[in-house]
Amino acid sequence: MSLLFVNFVSVTMTQPRTLIIIPTYNEKDNVAQMVQAILGLQQGYHILFIDDNSPDGTAHHIEMLMERHPEVFLEKRPGKLGLGTAYIHGFKWALKRDYLFIIEMDCDFSHDPKDLPRLLAACQNGADLSIGSRYVRGGRVSNWPLKRILMSYFASVYVRVILLINIKDTTAGFKCYQAKVLEAIPLDSIPFKGYAFQICMKYAALKLGFKVKEIPITFVDRIVGESKMSKGIFKEAFFGVWEMRKMKWK
Repeated sequence: MSLLFVNFVSVTMTQPRTLIIIPTYNEKDNVAQMVQAILGLQQGYHILFIDDNSPDGTAHHIEMLMERHPEVFLEKRPGKLGLGTAYIHGFKWALKRDYLFIIEMDCDFSHDPKDLPRLLAACQNGADLSIGSRYVRGGRVSNWPLKRILMSYFASVYVRVILLINIKDTTAGFKCYQAKVLEAIPLDSIPFKGYAFQICMKYAALKLGFKVKEIPITFVDRIVGESKMSKGIFKEAFFGVWEMRKMKWK
């Protein structure tokens, strides 16, 4: 067996094809730092940005990064179509290209890129879906006012009670999927766009019999840019959980 073949097998086994999907809207001040932080881990990750025609020129900044980094990809959409549809777009893109693990995260550094290897390791070691969780032992929130922490925590309690699930951080958006999970979920049947989308994907994975594991993280409030939270997003999640109970997954 040649040394070249041995090296190829070694790289393939130690660096599975992993795609990180990052939706963007007005994140020009964060994309370069995010790419540097992720690629600096030297784990062989690929990055897919989904940009919703950001008026601040985010897509142009990503295109400049692509000239220097072949691991970075961009899908441009015509307008602000919602977080859920952005992720579904990215999931389909990933599945067509045979990625084994698909990770979703925010671009504002509320999710620490240094936690990526732990999320991936959980899926490599038996979990079908791993969740970066604020509310399991060892997880926490930094730089949030107490009122927002309480609102987020009790929102997760509300979801757990209505859906009868044991996931502590039901609205978390820092997750790693094995590809088979996304292949099994009827993505086009999910109508939600905000936090309700994040809840629904977890609920669907559980209903389909997949193993879900929460990994403690420290969630840090964004420093640069503006939050995308709105009353409409909160309302969708509040009432959406009742709709999820009626949805058929099998």
